[in-house]
Amino acid sequence: MQSQSHSFKLNAREALLDDNLKQALSNVKGGFIGKRAAAVALVPEWQQIKNEARELKNHVLENLDHYLLAYESKVQSAGGHVHWAQTSEDANAIIVDICKQVNAKTVTKGKSMVSEEASLNAAIEKAGIETIETDLGEYIIQLAKEAPSHIIAPAIHKTREQVSDLFHEHHAQYGLHERLVDRKALVNEARSVLREKFRAADVGITGANFLIAETGQHVLVTNEGNGDLTSNLPRVQIVIVGIEKVIPTLEDASCLLRLLARSATGQTFSNYTSLMSGPARADDLEGPEQFHVVLVDNHRSDMLAGELREMLRCFRCGACLNHCPVYGAIGGHAYGWVYPGPMGSVVTPAMIGIENAPDLPHACTLNGRCAEVCPMSIPLPKLLREHRRQTFLKALQSPSARYGLGLWAFVAKRPAIYQRLTSIGVALLSRFGGKSGRYRRLLLAGGWTQSRDLPAPQGPSTFMQQYRKSDHFATNGEQAERTKK
Repeated sequence: MQSQSHSFKLNAREALLDDNLKQALSNVKGGFIGKRAAAVALVPEWQQIKNEARELKNHVLENLDHYLLAYESKVQSAGGHVHWAQTSEDANAIIVDICKQVNAKTVTKGKSMVSEEASLNAAIEKAGIETIETDLGEYIIQLAKEAPSHIIAPAIHKTREQVSDLFHEHHAQYGLHERLVDRKALVNEARSVLREKFRAADVGITGANFLIAETGQHVLVTNEGNGDLTSNLPRVQIVIVGIEKVIPTLEDASCLLRLLARSATGQTFSNYTSLMSGPARADDLEGPEQFHVVLVDNHRSDMLAGELREMLRCFRCGACLNHCPVYGAIGGHAYGWVYPGPMGSVVTPAMIGIENAPDLPHACTLNGRCAEVCPMSIPLPKLLREHRRQTFLKALQSPSARYGLGLWAFVAKRPAIYQRLTSIGVALLSRFGGKSGRYRRLLLAGGWTQSRDLPAPQGPSTFMQQYRKSDHFATNGEQAERTKK
């Protein structure tokens, strides 16, 4: 997928006018939030598990080379092959070469965000090999020739009617001519089509949720079982995965798995959580003849060495997207690349260059909800502020924005001036907005009032002025100010 992040503002405007998108997002976003909250409430030690997971991943990142080499050794001892890809292009070349070596005609794929980074499907198809996505959401958007709009629910932006139209158009070639609208019937139709694809595939490609250094296994988490079929039925299995997914032991995996499904879908555990390693052994009833793992860097080492290191704790659960008011209003495609939402606004500039995505760090209210719900305790607002600092230092913002920020910084560093100006501003806003209680258009907040109203202040006083009149200030504030002096 080509980067389009430079057009984020235009994409967002178009998304806000898309009635189908509004309907699709309204149907699902409440479900994710409510189910997660219910699942987390049943785990009283939730915060303790989060703390353990954070320390675990921090330890791994401090010793990433050690655990990757340990994992490689175990995979090789089980008869598998490990390939190292510095870039997405390297990963594509490795995988296409493996497919060509076995004369592959068809490839089935499980959902993999790393393969989306690399535009792997396009690379395989360019080599003349048919590629079929087997995750239902990914299959839907493949038919639509679109990219995922969510990292765990790729077709979240599609309504049932749109899916029905896609199936009716593309499944006629298989003798399926009836237009279906019932959800269960649509799923069964997709299952009948994909069943034959599974049987015919020469190569199966999946991602991995975790790599276990002590055993050489990888953990694959799905709700549909397509990952298991993609891994076991073809004669060649390929796993494409980012280098940050390695963890030391199976016990460590159990810690992270307690967080993953609850944060992603509100489930206690996903329907399928599989451990796999290496090609089929002599006494195995099924399994691939060849097993390959492609470990992808793609700027992850740069993140490891820089200010964005904590982002490498992310295990792609999607909780930050589900709780983000910006994502909830515009969906994923507006972000213009593979990763949307708060995590995408951090990852995308790091991977494709902040000069190609200068608007994404600003596509955030900084309300902090994403950091609160992140199971890996990633300080997303802090990382977004670091990106904002870089956009300012590199003069990637408009001159008016830079001038405005410079003026605000000048005033904010001088409390007396700041309080005087804000008191004047609040008094004026309160006076002229008092009748309706809100502003539908406001010159200095045009970006906000273009799509929502701005509430008018409920009085002529600022917070600080009201606080100084409070009983709390009378008993505590005066003493604090005297101590300061």
